[in-house]
Amino acid sequence: MIKKFFSYRMPQNLIFLIDILALLLLYFYKDGFDQFILVSGILLTFIIYISNFMLLKTSSGDHYIFLIMTMLVSIGIIMIYRIDPMFGFRQITWFGVGIATFFLFYTVIKNIQGWENFIKLYVGLSLILFLSTLVFGAKIKGATNWIKIGGFTFQPAEIIKILFVFFLAAYYSSKEKIGNTYIFLGIVYSYIGFLFIQRDLGTAMIFYFVFMTIFYIFEEDRKLIYYNIAGAVVIGVLSYFLVSHVKVRVITWIDPWSYMDTKGYQITQSLFAIASGGFFGTGIGLGHPEFIPEVHTDFIFSAICEEMGIFGGIGVIMLFFILVYRGFKIALGQHHQFFKIIALGMTTMLGFQAFIIIGGVIKMIPLTGVTLPFVSYGGSSLVSSFAALGILQVASEEVEFEEEEQNG
Repeated sequence: MIKKFFSYRMPQNLIFLIDILALLLLYFYKDGFDQFILVSGILLTFIIYISNFMLLKTSSGDHYIFLIMTMLVSIGIIMIYRIDPMFGFRQITWFGVGIATFFLFYTVIKNIQGWENFIKLYVGLSLILFLSTLVFGAKIKGATNWIKIGGFTFQPAEIIKILFVFFLAAYYSSKEKIGNTYIFLGIVYSYIGFLFIQRDLGTAMIFYFVFMTIFYIFEEDRKLIYYNIAGAVVIGVLSYFLVSHVKVRVITWIDPWSYMDTKGYQITQSLFAIASGGFFGTGIGLGHPEFIPEVHTDFIFSAICEEMGIFGGIGVIMLFFILVYRGFKIALGQHHQFFKIIALGMTTMLGFQAFIIIGGVIKMIPLTGVTLPFVSYGGSSLVSSFAALGILQVASEEVEFEEEEQNG
């Protein structure tokens, strides 16, 4: 038992080893003994070990998605801690809350039947959260998508993302509950419209991409797919001319160098950081990611590339590729229509969010303010990503169950 616990063949032991090496680097980087590094390291490794052990005991589904998440979170915490130890310590706390959320959603989703019958509840809760954001929302970084309660702030859109996937899955599991495709489309675009009003363009893009993926696969009227794509192009062009926020994003994407002292400062600093890291990086603690505004949230990928190199950045991208691959595999093997769409929706939500922010910080697409799932600093984003992963874990168990039945 003890030999197995410390075996190098257990993937979580390799993650543990990587965390220890990184924290040792941080320890030598600081002058003198830093008690935060010691406490943070013990907390991080304890949470990783206990959560993996609990999952092995409670779930017979796909364990790889949890391991991938653990690796992404470890990279994120190491980099956030290097940027600001206080943020790093808070992120470990959010990691613990996220793990609790993962098991909470896993237990609730697994033990309650008939999730496909609550379509009105998903729409109603989303509407309440959207209206609450419009009435009580605070404007932070140009978007009115935060609600402050006392000293605590959270983004309702992170909860609505999950409700949106449940809504899509419920509709395509039982279309007669709405009956008319145009009413369904009206509800979908009301979600995106609310996000435009809040100026939360990154989240609006995620909603649209997730919707189009599920729409493309499950919609029988193929003409509607082309109409939706054409409509999105028209809305995109009109937004450029009518919404100043969109215009600024596009202009700084096409030519950030002309605005590097003002609007393009953030993206140009990101490109400088990635370029200065080279293939192998400057080493943890030896770069200057602090030159990039909001580096611990939206631009964490640039900091990783600077100090861990292009190869480190490619490693993060590969982890997301494997996560998406495992998610698609779960969806393809699932025979329950609702959970098939849920698995597909949660996977594409995480995958598109990673694509949008990584593509933005390397200037492949216009920059929008979303976090890199499991890596960036932020409680709301991290907890909602864990909730999505807990739901995906339930869907993976259904796959195991079906396979066992077929093999038996």
